[in-house]
Amino acid sequence: MSYVKCLSCSKIFHAKPNRIARGWGKYCSQACKHIGFKTGDTFECGTCGTKIYRSLKNQSRSKSKTYFCSKSCQTLWRNKLYVGESHSNWLHGMASYRQRLERSGRKMVCSRCGTNDRRILVVHHRDKNRKNNTIKNLLWMCHNCHYLIHHYKSESTAYMVPVA
Repeated sequence: MSYVKCLSCSKIFHAKPNRIARGWGKYCSQACKHIGFKTGDTFECGTCGTKIYRSLKNQSRSKSKTYFCSKSCQTLWRNKLYVGESHSNWLHGMASYRQRLERSGRKMVCSRCGTNDRRILVVHHRDKNRKNNTIKNLLWMCHNCHYLIHHYKSESTAYMVPVA
């Protein structure tokens, strides 16, 4: 009977000579054998700091070389990194006027014809300057009225429903 040192946990264990001759008597248990076959590394989660194991294949798939314990941690990290100017769809803040008007509490009703169908409402700039996003300069309009105001001079001075 031979005594061998485990390659994984360094524990001394008994191995049969025929198993050692075949090259099998290297690990004291199946758990140590499983650990010994791992080729990857242990990393800290990029968000919460939890220790996680990543195989070589999973390491090669990461573009940022940042690893996460779960999809929720990955999403939290991505949302901190790719917001505002860092986001690929960033348009210099030009498109934020719709959200500003929604948060102002003004009723979503066309200021020209009174239509309240949210699917067709758009935001109109009174002074036609898209960079002037003050609440006083923004109006809700349906697509039809918005088109008329921008393409027909006589319609641009037509009656407007007072905004509440």
